[in-house]
Amino acid sequence: MTNSNQKTYIFHVRGMHCDACTLLIEETFKELPYVSRVHASLPNHQVTITGNFSEPLELIAEKLTELVKSHGYTVSLEKSQKSAGWGDFVYALPIALVTIVGFFALQKAGFANLITSSNVTYGTAFIIGLIASVSTCLAVVGGLVLSLSASSAKEGGTWRTQTMFHVGRLGGFFVLGGAIGAVGSSLHLGLNANIVLGIVVALVMLILGINLLDVFHFTKRLQFTLPKWISRHVVRGSRHDHYLAPLLVGVGTFFLPCGFTQSMQLYALTTGSFMKGALTMTVFALGTLPVLALLSFGSLNIAHKSWKGIFFKTAGIIVIALALLNLANALATAGIISPVFNI
Repeated sequence: MTNSNQKTYIFHVRGMHCDACTLLIEETFKELPYVSRVHASLPNHQVTITGNFSEPLELIAEKLTELVKSHGYTVSLEKSQKSAGWGDFVYALPIALVTIVGFFALQKAGFANLITSSNVTYGTAFIIGLIASVSTCLAVVGGLVLSLSASSAKEGGTWRTQTMFHVGRLGGFFVLGGAIGAVGSSLHLGLNANIVLGIVVALVMLILGINLLDVFHFTKRLQFTLPKWISRHVVRGSRHDHYLAPLLVGVGTFFLPCGFTQSMQLYALTTGSFMKGALTMTVFALGTLPVLALLSFGSLNIAHKSWKGIFFKTAGIIVIALALLNLANALATAGIISPVFNI
């Protein structure tokens, strides 16, 4: 394939909502033999592909869609009109309100310690993990799970592979979360530093919640993630057939571009303790486990459900509420405002 035959085309992608989506799409399309370069843009909902195209572009778009439709993406030549799905709020808002009120009721009754005045609790970490597992985490981690399943199918099953993946994920989050907590201890973070980090985490979660609503696209430009080159090694590792590959990929998911994971990592830093940091990240990973396990050993796929819009908007409202509450708690700790709730 010579450079003179290389052409660059822009395709429109529907279904992207985070940088994990762009990573998954880029790595998937790069596997095509006639493709030499791929760049996916989240704000523009586009993917730019350079390669030797010998077929009509309409057919290329169909083939690209076939590769990623299981993750909820569609590829087309023309930009589709994006519907904000305002009607979904009719159902999402009351569901979210009932859930939030339930959180406070559990807190008041003493059955769950979800919120404190200064930091995230294990209950909150678990809830954020649940939400992450059906949003940003499902996009790329779910892709890894399916890729590992495909690579191990020749062995006659995926039970061992998937089990090693989840063991690696939980173990990796414990050890690496503890390491982050230990780093926080060595930095001797004072009250002011913890307050600043608390505000940063609240803002990160606020942006994530708004992006889950899928209404305001400009906020996707504000989402903070790690450099993609770190995450690419994890994605590519899922295609290896080495015996320990599933275990190592599970550990590597700690570095994937999931905003929820990174917000919890910042929280772990503020704990200043190996054990507290380890438990925070492990509980978060446990929150993601039910959905990812269903995806591993079953056929869960929210991307194709008719109610996915309601589901994501409900999750977005809950995340926004948690973000605003944590922001208020951080400001109250700083003495800027009075405590919003005496809990």
